[in-house]
Amino acid sequence: MFFKDLLYDAKCILERDPAAKSLLEVIFLYPGFHAVVLHRIAHWFYKKKLFFIARLVSQVNRFLTGIEIHPGAKIGRGLFIDHGMGVVIGETAEIGDNCTIYHGVTLGGTGKDTGKRHPTIGNNVLIGTGAKILGPFKVGDNARIAANSVVLSEVEPNTTVVGAPARAVKRGNVRIKPSEELDQIHIPDPVAQELCKILRRLEKIEDIVLGKVNDNPETAPGPYRDKC
Repeated sequence: MFFKDLLYDAKCILERDPAAKSLLEVIFLYPGFHAVVLHRIAHWFYKKKLFFIARLVSQVNRFLTGIEIHPGAKIGRGLFIDHGMGVVIGETAEIGDNCTIYHGVTLGGTGKDTGKRHPTIGNNVLIGTGAKILGPFKVGDNARIAANSVVLSEVEPNTTVVGAPARAVKRGNVRIKPSEELDQIHIPDPVAQELCKILRRLEKIEDIVLGKVNDNPETAPGPYRDKC
């Protein structure tokens, strides 16, 4: 079962990374894969309550790959940690199946609380470069966390969040799993969206003041409406 899961992990990386040329390349040369292998060993010792050995393996993992995963973290199948340098995953974090995590990501806590204090990531989740997910809440299946977002509260399934603190900018059913699509670029801008709403409201007020009331502000003339 252990080796079957590792082979599945390697095949998932090969399928998702266009730079990967062969399964052997993934197995021998990809630090994200090595980090998952060593974590699974550390997690086995952790479940056996051999905490010192578990932490020793995780520190070796950190030294070799630049990826720090606490041995207590629970990781599902098919995790792809792309590049991986600077990734930190806390003790009570949980990651579902077929997720993708880019470098600089933190799945952390918010203080010195005991018990569950790190996030739970659902299946098929894409976490962009530099994103910080802090706290004991759930990130739903098929969610997309934009690069450098700071997520401090629950994310619903099939939702894209962006910003610091992160806000939902898109909801709905997704046809392609974000973790497989690997798209970190085509993300709506919530600030621009709010500014467009303000500009449209101002133009509506101008229409009223000038006696040019239009019952449909979406189609009323104005210099900004075509840009929003």
